[in-house]
Amino acid sequence: MEIIHKQDEDSGKFQIMDGQNTAGQIFYSWLGKDRIVINHTEVEPAYNGQGIGKQLVYQVVEFAREKQVNVVPLCTFAKRIFEKSEEIRDVL
Repeated sequence: MEIIHKQDEDSGKFQIMDGQNTAGQIFYSWLGKDRIVINHTEVEPAYNGQGIGKQLVYQVVEFAREKQVNVVPLCTFAKRIFEKSEEIRDVL
């Protein structure tokens, strides 16, 4: 599987591709210059239970660390991942 990142000035998304199929994607938007808001995470039903959603959240965390910005998880799925995973709370 391959991870693709697409972005413009105001928003972006990470996609996990399985060949030509999108296994899952996570959407974010910029809130000023120092915060990213995770708006929505979706995983195709055929890929449920494979950790795709969690992997997408971790991609946003890695991106936030690189950019030295904080993350606001509005998406309920992403919020649960942050609550369960202490090692990523440093970007909140």
